[in-house]
Amino acid sequence: MVSQIWYTVLVGLVSAERLAELVVAKRNLAWSLARGGRETGFGHYPFMVVLHTGLLAGCLLEVWLADRPFTAVVGWPMLALVIASQALRWWCIRVLGRQWNTRIVVVPGLSRVTGGPYRLFPHPNYVAVVVEGFALPLVHDAWITAVMFTVLNAGLLTVRIRAENQALKSAHA
Repeated sequence: MVSQIWYTVLVGLVSAERLAELVVAKRNLAWSLARGGRETGFGHYPFMVVLHTGLLAGCLLEVWLADRPFTAVVGWPMLALVIASQALRWWCIRVLGRQWNTRIVVVPGLSRVTGGPYRLFPHPNYVAVVVEGFALPLVHDAWITAVMFTVLNAGLLTVRIRAENQALKSAHA
């Protein structure tokens, strides 16, 4: 039970981090729209919100209702991956600056960011999402949540990355 309480605190901290992201995204959205930014790909956004909320809720529900144990050999490495994914996410946010958003918004005239983690691969923030999506549940053996999120997120990211690439291609053509 003690490990479940600590895990609940961890999921609470990740939830607080997500709320902080939404504050940054809302501020950046207003900034982008004021400069003629256009949002695209908004059809999948509500599903993304539900899926990510479901990840957090699923972690807690599975651990508490199914009485999942903390297994140190899996839990500690997964916690390290959760921390690494948060670091990568905030590196992306910092490098993109006002261009970062949870929505797909392109501001005309701004150049595509190619520094930081974006010099290594085109969508590093989604790497953070994928890693967090399996690692956070597995910190406390919530394997059903890890599998469900990973499968559903793979479908979502297929749509999301296609929409984002199209928006960036159109803006920088």
